[in-house]
Order: sequence, then structure tokens, then C-alpha cells
Amino acid sequence: MESYRKFAPKKTIAMIAHDHKKNDLIDWAYYNRDILNLHNLIATGTTGKMLEEKLNRDVTKLLSGPLGGDQEIGSLVANAKIDVIIFFWDPMEAQPHDSDVKALLRLGIVWNIPMACDRASADFMITSPLLNQEYNCHIPNYESYFKRKIAP
Repeated sequence: MESYRKFAPKKTIAMIAHDHKKNDLIDWAYYNRDILNLHNLIATGTTGKMLEEKLNRDVTKLLSGPLGGDQEIGSLVANAKIDVIIFFWDPMEAQPHDSDVKALLRLGIVWNIPMACDRASADFMITSPLLNQEYNCHIPNYESYFKRKIAP
């Protein structure tokens, strides 16, 4: 059976950036502030504080990524509270919380959440007409997963 989740025109956007990518994300967000101001923003710790200062608006701030913020966002994704993820992650540097990052990216795919992990993808996503309108997001059917037999 097909399943959908309706995204409202006003999206909840999770914004995350590793330390060496924070300035890139903040610059990108400032450039796109008029569009972002139409949506709810949630961010991990330091990124959220930087976004609030640069955009002069409220941002829901969670824990810092290494302290559990990535997992908090993952929980929000799994509970249908996030519509879009913009995560400027650093592919050139190992992170102390790489397993959390991988888990978050995995959950985004599991629940079919639009994700941008670099500036070009974020540019394409934020300029999509779908961002500012209602959207029926297809939710994959995991019924067979729930019905699988588990060996004793």
C-alpha cells in the first residue's frame, strides 16, 4: 500500500554543518535568507547560534552534533518532524561522531527526506518550486521488514 506524508508549504528545515563547513553554510543561508525566512529552521548547537546571529531570526537549537545533536535531528526525521535536511559535512576530515552522521544520512534516505550535502545541491533544492508549496512525500513501505522472521 502506498503511503504519503504531506509537507506543508512552510517547511521545517534542519541545518547542520561540520566545523570547517560552518562559514560556507552561514554564507549560503545569508544569501538565501529571504527564502529561509518563510520556513522553520532547526539546527545543531553552534550552527544554530551562528544562523541566529547572521540571519537575525530565531532558530530552534539542539545539542552540538558530537554531543547528540545529529541524533536529535535523526529522531525528528524518524518522527516526521523534519521536511528538509541541509547538511554541509566535511568529507576531508574524520569526525568524532562519524557514526552519528552516517546514521542521520541513512534516516534521511529511509524516510525519503530531501537532503543537500553541499552548496550546489542546496542551491538546486532551495530554488525548487516544491519548497514553497504543499508536497506529498512518498513514504517507502517497510511492511515486509516488520513482518520478517527473526531467527531465535
